[in-house]
Amino acid sequence: MTQSEPSTASQADLSALSFEEALKQLETIVRELEQGNVPLERSIEMYERGAQLRAHCDTLLRAAEAKVEKIQLGQDGSASGTTSLDPDV
Repeated sequence: MTQSEPSTASQADLSALSFEEALKQLETIVRELEQGNVPLERSIEMYERGAQLRAHCDTLLRAAEAKVEKIQLGQDGSASGTTSLDPDV
């Protein structure tokens, strides 16, 4: 097995995770690393996976934010138009 194979498998695995699933895995990794009972090599692997999970969660959050920014309620309560969540825009 080459170095790129686990990475490719990890990326495919990540893309299938929902935000909640990825966050749960990330929280588990953080909890285990904070306990300090993990061997060094395993800690490094877990840290790498945690970084991938954090990036995946960030991507999903940005996508959700972009969807929310597009929603503006009309006078009748229906969604219409676009608006930004950023008050400075």
